[in-house]
Amino acid sequence: MNDFIIVTSNEVAGYQITDVFGEVFGLTTRSRNMFSSAGQQLKTVVGGEINGYTKLQHETREMSIERMKEEAIGKGANAIVAMRFDSSTFQNVDSVVAYGTAVKIEKKHI
Repeated sequence: MNDFIIVTSNEVAGYQITDVFGEVFGLTTRSRNMFSSAGQQLKTVVGGEINGYTKLQHETREMSIERMKEEAIGKGANAIVAMRFDSSTFQNVDSVVAYGTAVKIEKKHI
């Protein structure tokens, strides 16, 4: 579904919500391999961005969004409103949950 819309607002400009299907979630938990994690730990000594962890967080977030979207489509939705993230990291394991409200929207007729 190419025209699937995900927004953090409670409404989508130019559209009206016609059905509400309820909460949807996309949970992803990932870890880096031991050798990569050791290299990233060394980076913390000198400071700066830890690129490996940044990449892991980005990939985990994108996977969570995709899983949330798949759940919404399964319920018959074509959009998600009020989308949010929650995340945690513990011992090289990164968990992200994307969540929102699955809805069906249609363009407003002016």
